Amino acid sequence: MDTVLVIEDSRPMQRTLQRLFEADGLNVQLAADGVAGLESFRAITPSAVVLDLNLPRMPGKEVCRAFKAQAASVPIVVLSANDEVEDKVLLLELGADDYVTKPFSPKELLARVRRAMRRGDQSASLVPTSQASAHDVLAFDEIRIDFTSMIGTNGSKPLSFTAQEFKLLRYFAKSPSRVISREELLNEVWGYENYPTTRTVDNHVLRLRQKLEPDPANPRYFLTMHGSGYKFLPGDRANPRGE
Repeated sequence: MDTVLVIEDSRPMQRTLQRLFEADGLNVQLAADGVAGLESFRAITPSAVVLDLNLPRMPGKEVCRAFKAQAASVPIVVLSANDEVEDKVLLLELGADDYVTKPFSPKELLARVRRAMRRGDQSASLVPTSQASAHDVLAFDEIRIDFTSMIGTNGSKPLSFTAQEFKLLRYFAKSPSRVISREELLNEVWGYENYPTTRTVDNHVLRLRQKLEPDPANPRYFLTMHGSGYKFLPGDRANPRGE
């Protein structure tokens, strides 16, 4: 049975969420603060996390960062009374999969959690479970990115990526040479629909360029298609005159 870890310090909200998820056939683990949530996550990796931001002992943003560092594939749905765009952008960049503002519709929250879980299942299915040695790898020129172990190298130089940068690069790698809009990237990589800004996509592409391009100011691999989005051209398909 799939398990949802609910990290929420309000007892009435805990009971509401527990009833909501159990009625849909999900097992529920409860934690009342950030530290307890982190301990529960480390003990048994859940299928999804519902995370309140305003937590005692350890802020929700730090909990999110710790979860993604430990198990990037576990989806996190953030609950917050704050609808500030800056907070949403920060949580996206930390790797949160969705952001729900309080007060919320229980049916909508359940649908968002289920959608995040499906995305996590699809990501995990890219690597055959029957072959422990099988890894999902992107390789071009001197660059090698192992998405399974989350390790990247450029020749002998190690590369460091955030969990969200890995997810974005993986999505690009699945559709080389295709023009991908910012809205599609937000919906498919971050899991947000109708998100108020696409600037977070631009920031992440800029970071990928800084880490992977020979000359980030004149990118060869991650091309900007003005008015349309981005195109990824790895290796010998790269255009040296790309924007």
